[in-house]
Amino acid sequence: MKIGLFFGSFNPIHHAHLIIANHILNEELVEKIWFVVSPHNPLKETASLLNENQRLHLIRLAIDSDIRMQASDIEFTLPRPSYTSVTLAHLAEKYPQHEFAVILGGDSFQNIQKWKNYLYILENFNILIYNRPGFEINVNLSNRIKILDAPLLEISATAIRQLIRAKKSIRYLLPENVIEEIEKSGYFRK
Repeated sequence: MKIGLFFGSFNPIHHAHLIIANHILNEELVEKIWFVVSPHNPLKETASLLNENQRLHLIRLAIDSDIRMQASDIEFTLPRPSYTSVTLAHLAEKYPQHEFAVILGGDSFQNIQKWKNYLYILENFNILIYNRPGFEINVNLSNRIKILDAPLLEISATAIRQLIRAKKSIRYLLPENVIEEIEKSGYFRK
């Protein structure tokens, strides 16, 4: 089975993530998408992160009835910080029957040469890149790169967290059940 791995902090997951995932599935580039929650991205500050289990729970709420998508906690059991190359090697060994592709935004791909063992990723996995305005994609790095014409919403998890702290509405930015859980649990208020 072709599985797209959508790595991220998902702090919190929002409609832009879900629209990109849905687009990739509709284009039949993969058969399923796994949202891989990164407990600790070595290139990001972790101070504002919800606990990884809370972020995983929010993803499960967001995709609860879509059998084409699932939330993955695979990185919870791997060494930290989380390196995509380590996770990919682990998944390839654990699930040899699957073909994995990495889903990235153009902004993340721009930094790929800073990633641990990035050549291993470029040589062994398809890379599905959704364009982000202002970020140039160097397709010469690998012949396994596919640039997607996915619909983009300028929604940022950082902006969502700021709205919550300012006690402003986040309606329409996230699935309703995710908003309800954030409000009920008091996430991102501090």
